[in-house]
Amino acid sequence: MKKPVILMTALLAFLLVMSIGSPVLGADTIKIGVIGPMNFLQGKHHWNGALMAQDKINSAGGVQVGDKKMKIELVKADSNEFLSMTDATNAMELLLTREKVDFIVGGFRTEAVLAMQDIAMDYKTIFLGCGAATKKICDRVGEDYDRYKYWFRITPFNNVFLAKTNFIHLATVGGIMRKAVGIQKPRVAIVGEKQAWVEAMVKASEATIPKLGLEVAGIWRPSQTATDVTAELSAIQRSDAHIIFTIFSATVGVTFAKQIGELKIPVAQVGINVEAQKDAFIEATGGMGDYVMTLNTFTRGVEVNELTQPFVKEYIKRFGETPAYNAQTLDAINILVDSIQKVGGLDSDKVVAQLEKWDGNITAGRLKFDKNHDPIWGPGYLTGVGVQWQDGKMVPVWPNKWKATPEAPEITYKGVKPYKLPPWFIKKYKK
Repeated sequence: MKKPVILMTALLAFLLVMSIGSPVLGADTIKIGVIGPMNFLQGKHHWNGALMAQDKINSAGGVQVGDKKMKIELVKADSNEFLSMTDATNAMELLLTREKVDFIVGGFRTEAVLAMQDIAMDYKTIFLGCGAATKKICDRVGEDYDRYKYWFRITPFNNVFLAKTNFIHLATVGGIMRKAVGIQKPRVAIVGEKQAWVEAMVKASEATIPKLGLEVAGIWRPSQTATDVTAELSAIQRSDAHIIFTIFSATVGVTFAKQIGELKIPVAQVGINVEAQKDAFIEATGGMGDYVMTLNTFTRGVEVNELTQPFVKEYIKRFGETPAYNAQTLDAINILVDSIQKVGGLDSDKVVAQLEKWDGNITAGRLKFDKNHDPIWGPGYLTGVGVQWQDGKMVPVWPNKWKATPEAPEITYKGVKPYKLPPWFIKKYKK
């Protein structure tokens, strides 16, 4: 009876050794967590951009890490961050504890990203942000470098630069109004959804608009998910506003555009409207979204650099729509892989040091980080693209003969077209 016992014991020991050693089978993969609100466009584009990067890298043989090749393995994590902070933090914890990812890309909503950032930093795991714009997220790097150095923002540029860019758009439209219809001091209604990231934008807008030769007509703060804004629009009409300066990341952007178009309210819409960045915007507004202008990163036909349109065309071919800026998880993974290859390993501290040296083109422009691991904004770096809906199509309209300073070179991206005022606006104000 002893032989069977001995044999069984030996078999169990063998199986135990094999089970302990089984992770070695995955040792030649680099696990990258992709975290975002996967049931919403932002998260879907996080995942799509990452897939494109993974597929291209792996089909080319993988990542050269020292003397071996390693494949990219993506792990999808639904943060559900629009609806639940708890879901967001739980998703991040699971990526780090159960999935044991090496790196993380994604994140969108500021409140959620701040919490997820802290968890990633607890594990000294590099987290490349591809969504949240609040400057505070990167300021943490400067305030406590040793803890937060594993965080980098890839996109978008921060809310301060977002504001600057949108103020340029606002001033541009104000100048067009002066020339086209003779309104010397256009009145601006500031309309920002009730979210934390909007607060600084509203304050900056209130302070900056008068400096642009414009006048503040009032401030309105609808819910981010408002389905009826007739009360706000009635008040805006009574204020005699000529421009609505929008600060929207959620579905209220559709509601505003739809109701303005239905009522033919004689105003220009300029600012941030994330919903207007989507190909489905015109359909979502029932065809009423024409003449809305927003800041975007990608659109058909505009070339920021040699990487932009190949990426846009491939994305459209594969997924059937224009990429949102959240799809820059592709860029995040590409620069991460480049840094890994240069240091010859996955050591987070060494990869951080290499990422800090990054200076080169990505799909949205030239990326270089400041001391807080925030992308540098401005001519020659990242600027974004101003787009306007015209005749049911998203058309690039900025930068078009833009000079950041009187001494700066004039910038016009290939493919931009003239901005258009709504015809009912011109009809009312044309002298």
